[in-house]
Amino acid sequence: MASSQQTGSDNDSDVETLEDPDEQALDYVSRVLGAQTLTDRPHHSMPSNLPLETRHEPPQSGVNLKKSPMLGDDAEECSLLLLLPLELLQEILSHLDPRFILSILPRVCKTFRNIVAEAVTWRTRVQKRIRTTYPVVEQEDFDWPSACMELEEQLSHWSDSGKKAERFTLSDGHYAAVDAVLLLEGGSLCVSGSRDRNVCLWDLRDLEPGQEKFKVQVLGSEKPGTHKGWAWCLASCGNLLASGSWDSTVKIFDVGAEGQQTGQIRGQAAVLCLAFLPDILVAGSYDKRVSVYDPRASSPLIRSRKIHSSPVLSLVADDRHIVSGGEDRTLVVFDRRTNSVLQRIQLDNYLFCMSYEAPQLWAGDNQGLIHVYRSHGGTFQELRCFDVGHSSQVTGVFHSAGTLYTTSTDKTMKVHIPTDPPRTLHTDMHSSVVNGVSVAGRTVAAASGGQAVEIWRFNE
Repeated sequence: MASSQQTGSDNDSDVETLEDPDEQALDYVSRVLGAQTLTDRPHHSMPSNLPLETRHEPPQSGVNLKKSPMLGDDAEECSLLLLLPLELLQEILSHLDPRFILSILPRVCKTFRNIVAEAVTWRTRVQKRIRTTYPVVEQEDFDWPSACMELEEQLSHWSDSGKKAERFTLSDGHYAAVDAVLLLEGGSLCVSGSRDRNVCLWDLRDLEPGQEKFKVQVLGSEKPGTHKGWAWCLASCGNLLASGSWDSTVKIFDVGAEGQQTGQIRGQAAVLCLAFLPDILVAGSYDKRVSVYDPRASSPLIRSRKIHSSPVLSLVADDRHIVSGGEDRTLVVFDRRTNSVLQRIQLDNYLFCMSYEAPQLWAGDNQGLIHVYRSHGGTFQELRCFDVGHSSQVTGVFHSAGTLYTTSTDKTMKVHIPTDPPRTLHTDMHSSVVNGVSVAGRTVAAASGGQAVEIWRFNE
């Protein structure tokens, strides 16, 4: 795999041929998402040119484990428990719930407060649970307590193949394949976009086991549907929801105002991916462009640049970068501050979906592989490439400190913990392709090609 720092040409002179949106969409699905079984795929785990210093070593503690950390100032709080060596205290604490440890123990005494505040306490606990390299991307400000809570909840939720979850199939809202799904408000609301041209808003707050009818609202003020083409992608920022379609529009809705439509942006080609930030809305489109909008303005277009030579399939953004993946098998990093292409990486495959929280970018490609990139000093470097068991295109990826979910056209959703390599906890088989995944709080949602939204919910 080769990468370069040179800026690619922004060729905006090409005139796109106008096509029927439905025919264009069908051609795209056949070309990009056509089901193909991948065989004899080489094993991937780490780029061969990875510097040795990025290979992780077991955690080393700066704390002396041979004695208790109790100091003279704690003498008045002394108990027989606190006289135990630190490794025994950590072993005892490992049997307690992490949330209890964080919320209660610091109030007991200074010794416990110091133990709970020490990163090595949580790192040691995580390593004893998973016994493999974690995290995949090292970072100085890594939140070990939060990561530990997420990991242990993920292991608990899926240790029995998901039997602890309440599962619901939302099938009343759509009559065609669902291609996009997004959880809002901590998982109490769900939005779905479908090839029936509708964007549906589902109220998940009153779901009950055995329920057959669900509260659903079709968004949009026009008939017969939300869009005039397939509703293909979704993104949100606060109460605002954006939906992108093959009809070349992005529509904006206010979920806090009962889904009222507040705006519409008309582009030049089908909108295939979105990223929504407080100051901008970014759209990747079929005409190879990445466009930046201010949806609050009367003339929302800020800039539109053709930085790929094929349709833009996926993108993510933050306050510094816009990162896009194209069917041309390139990953392009755009610097928002200098308004220029910072990096262009040539890939072996194209990236169909991304999950990004600096400095980690996790992406799924058309060969069923998961790639992990690290951002550092304004550039992105691939650290790992994992085969997590998918036999065709990865259509959705969600990554957080303690969770990893992937979906594929091989009709599966896989649940992992994000170790190196990822450990698969559960594979959920479906009767149709799975087109995407969203996770919020204790709720997981998947977009099904079987005209439904699948929901898993875990209780406290």
